[in-house]
Amino acid sequence: MESFKKIAILAAKEAGLLLKNKLGQRRKVAYKGAVNLVTEMDLLAEKVIVSTINRRYPDHNILAEEQTTKQKNSPFRWIIDPLDGTTNYAHGFPVFCVSIALEKSGEIILGVVYDPTRGELFLAEKGKGARLNGKKIQVSSVPKLSLSLLATGFPYDLRESPVNNFDHFHNFALRVHAVRRAGSAALDLCYVAAGRFDGFWEMKLGTWDMAAGSLIVREAGGKITDFSGKNLGLNGQHVLASNGKIHREMLNILKMGKSW
Repeated sequence: MESFKKIAILAAKEAGLLLKNKLGQRRKVAYKGAVNLVTEMDLLAEKVIVSTINRRYPDHNILAEEQTTKQKNSPFRWIIDPLDGTTNYAHGFPVFCVSIALEKSGEIILGVVYDPTRGELFLAEKGKGARLNGKKIQVSSVPKLSLSLLATGFPYDLRESPVNNFDHFHNFALRVHAVRRAGSAALDLCYVAAGRFDGFWEMKLGTWDMAAGSLIVREAGGKITDFSGKNLGLNGQHVLASNGKIHREMLNILKMGKSW
């Protein structure tokens, strides 16, 4: 596991430094949907990460958000989001990160999320807890939804689909201290793990958005499920994470919304 961890950290930091150094420059932007962006930096960061992993583990599987899918006869698969928060990055808004997870036989065993603008590295190994820059972190102890600070995001098809999270946002906003929408699901999950947020929900996420963050939340003592309270698989699009104490209340609020 130590060698896996070293490679994941190296890859995340190399990609993060590349992104940080190019932040604020004019971007080449393409569209995967009406509001779903991809920049040349997503692609460059992905190449850095994939090449770093391939040099050490050429026989491992890889699933990356933008271009790279590699299928080998291996129980290991690296799940990569080279730039989580692309819209923020394209506008020069410094809330983004690199997310790398390692899956073994269908289970996430390692998660690394690196925020280069703040120099924050979130790390979790299965069964060994979660850490931020080497120091152990844990979820908050806030006992009630009414006292909580939550985070969320909106799906890229919000202009076309009625299943767009606006109803849930309204229902939660009336019942909590506040709701934040910063634009990086991976960082939102890490902030739940670190006790900065008490809960997080989002719809239509990709595997790469939540793979690393989901392990970090669990290893920090939090709870993560789908919107019905069931175990969250790697393909689970609708994600609910919390400190555990407000999870049932959050599930009840989600039931008030439209069908998902």
